[in-house]
Amino acid sequence: MKDNLFGKTLQELEEVVTGEDMPSFVAKQLTDWLYKKHIQQIDDMRNLSKKNISLLKKKYQVGLIKHTSVQVSVDGTKKYLFPTANEKFIESAFIPDKNRATLCVSSQIGCKMGCLFCMTGKQGFQGHLSAGEIINQIHSLPEFDELTSVVYMGMGEPFDNLENVLKSVEILTADWGYAWSPKRITVSTIGIVPAMMRFIEVSKAHLAISLHSPFEEDRKKIMPVENVYPIPKLLDSIKSFDWNSQRRISFEYIMFKDFNDTQKHINELARILNGIKCRINLLRFHPIPDSPLASPDEKEIVEFRDRLNAKGIVTTIRTSRGEDIFAACGLLSTKKLLKELDSEKDF
Repeated sequence: MKDNLFGKTLQELEEVVTGEDMPSFVAKQLTDWLYKKHIQQIDDMRNLSKKNISLLKKKYQVGLIKHTSVQVSVDGTKKYLFPTANEKFIESAFIPDKNRATLCVSSQIGCKMGCLFCMTGKQGFQGHLSAGEIINQIHSLPEFDELTSVVYMGMGEPFDNLENVLKSVEILTADWGYAWSPKRITVSTIGIVPAMMRFIEVSKAHLAISLHSPFEEDRKKIMPVENVYPIPKLLDSIKSFDWNSQRRISFEYIMFKDFNDTQKHINELARILNGIKCRINLLRFHPIPDSPLASPDEKEIVEFRDRLNAKGIVTTIRTSRGEDIFAACGLLSTKKLLKELDSEKDF
């Protein structure tokens, strides 16, 4: 089976051309064709010699993958289904909004973290995405030229697939890659501390942390990661890093009725986040099967936001998008889709 060129870093492509006894400058030519010129096959690389093209084609292919289906929400959100190398599927969500357009990308097929509120976790873990498969969701997006930002908030826990996530961010931000500003990228995590700290040190992209409760015992009930990396360790690690004004850290906080929506939660959030320059993004909970959780009403969410802002914590309510096509936060999963596909085979 041929190896993919797409998704390789400049260093990895240098190793490819060296292994084929090609001039070293060919590696930079490859990055231009792969990440700047949207070619589909090696034969399209017009400034490579016929000999070099022939050598590459023996062992390599470009490796781009088109989406197999798209669902469109009433609010304009689009959910794309992409196949993966191991014959599984992932979803990514394109979210247009006035002068902005965001793509929510996946980093794994399913997830092993087991958060109580997430459909992806109910799908189970089926594999890591390669850097190429992560970037492919962006590169192969029909609306690629409209994108203003990318968030790693789709299927999977990015820091459980750290190496491939870091490679994908490098490709997006490097001069030889897409040359994006790291300000256009946000990576979300439930708080895998060692991987998170490495990301903070080697990347300049923004960081978002799924918190959902300021109390350790309550967080354990909905997020098993709390048993391994408890809130104090998570926040101490963040405070140990010297954040600059150009880099944003935010805390994602899904609102659950009668669980994390009281004044005591506001007071505790203000206490534990004291000294961290950050913002809180409040999210509505979208019900999933077999979950005991529910969302507060709109008035309660607004009051919660206002009280946090009064405490001096910049707090916003994230608009829910694509709920009717299960593209909203926590709803990305191919489990139901694959069952439907299997049932269709019976006819």
